Amino acid sequence: MKPVWIVDDDQAIRWVLEKALSRAGMATRSFVSANDVSIALESETPAALISDIRMPGTDGFSLLKHVKEKYPALPVIIMTAYSDLDSTVTAFQGGAFDYLAKPFDINEAVALIHRAVREPSPSETDPGSASSPENSIEQATPSDKGILTQSSSVAMQEVFRAIGRLAHSNVTVLITGESGTGKELVARALHSHGVRSKGPFVALNTAAIPRDLLEAELFGHERGAFTGANSLRRGRFEEASGGTLFLDEIGDMPFELQTRLLRVLSDGTFYRVGGAQPVRVDVRIVAATHQPLEERVREGKFREDLFHRLNVIRLRLPPLRERREDIAELARHFLSVCARGVGVPVKRISDQAMQILTQFDFPGNVRQLENFCHWLTVMAPGQTVEVSDLPAEVRAADLPKATTGQVGMPGQPSWQQLLAQEATTRLSRSDPEVWSALTRQFERTILQSSLEVCRGRRVEAAARLGMGRNTITRKLRELGMDTSYGDHSNEASQ
Repeated sequence: MKPVWIVDDDQAIRWVLEKALSRAGMATRSFVSANDVSIALESETPAALISDIRMPGTDGFSLLKHVKEKYPALPVIIMTAYSDLDSTVTAFQGGAFDYLAKPFDINEAVALIHRAVREPSPSETDPGSASSPENSIEQATPSDKGILTQSSSVAMQEVFRAIGRLAHSNVTVLITGESGTGKELVARALHSHGVRSKGPFVALNTAAIPRDLLEAELFGHERGAFTGANSLRRGRFEEASGGTLFLDEIGDMPFELQTRLLRVLSDGTFYRVGGAQPVRVDVRIVAATHQPLEERVREGKFREDLFHRLNVIRLRLPPLRERREDIAELARHFLSVCARGVGVPVKRISDQAMQILTQFDFPGNVRQLENFCHWLTVMAPGQTVEVSDLPAEVRAADLPKATTGQVGMPGQPSWQQLLAQEATTRLSRSDPEVWSALTRQFERTILQSSLEVCRGRRVEAAARLGMGRNTITRKLRELGMDTSYGDHSNEASQ
């Protein structure tokens, strides 16, 4: 069996992957630079190639382009510590098998490499014979700023991967997620990184348009179609022709209009209001909703055939409480934007205040965090935001944590009783995903306590908790705690 080639200027990364792949029964060969790989490819090819992006000399994207031009069947896995949307999309546009964000779980990395090795054997071709538009690398347009471009959370990395894989597709996409999670930002990213990026991007919130005006807004109207229609007006479908139409809150679309929308999705034609001639358009549809469409179908409020037309590819955006590791970076970004907007110096958040902020559940998600940062920029008295400066609802949500030291004292409720009380409160107000939210808080508390007892030593903490070293590393990363407990000696990182 051919070896797996590893190219990275970081000796620690090469060593970790070599040992892990050797234990998995795979031979390896390591390189320090992309130039060395290009020379070696002239005489042999590997089973798979794992390459870093940022290296002295030729970078990983240039190496990917070279490999895909000469050896299109060779699976290439791109890895980097800079896990941003542009890099992810560029990797997939260039033909990468997959994208590996550092720090990564060794077991997951080995499983990914094993899947790549099982790809069809690479066949050598003449130089340039395999070059095609599908294999060319186009640098992604850096238009998605702030809350979408960078993320260390596993959930958002999956969203990045999906955007990268869908970049050269015209398939219909349905984006689901709570209000304020950034569904329109993802829709814009799908457009700006796709084949229709030079065409228009038209957004319409179907819940914000009165029912009697929505039909004309979508499909346009002819002159004289109704009182006040003094001239022909093109609707959003015609405006978006050649580009992307983003239909937000599609779950709130009136039932009678759903039939007309289904017709457009089926054959690309429609009639303007009051029109007799069909209008043909070429539009990619990206729809979004915070409502459970399957439930609305069962209730008879949403057409099942339209649901299946929209639900070709579904992207779920995680709420902010599932990506707490992004809160600090998002807060700094929004504070910077807000400061520029009002012409004042950028404020910083103290470590204690940031810790409390990251524990808040943010029912309004990213939008609510942005609003908090606007408020802090204007209302916080000093340049450093302290705990007392935080919005009242954030400080109130943290109060139960401050009293946990009294649990077990005479006359005080047990932690199980407090948990039952918290669960009952959340369930009574119909909070979403109560199980997920409470489970994450429970895991965070246990991990924090174990690491404090073990003075930050992950291996010892994992042993006392009865879990593996890689498991505790993954859990800390998922919960946004890996920066607080920085023992990375057993992790692959850069």
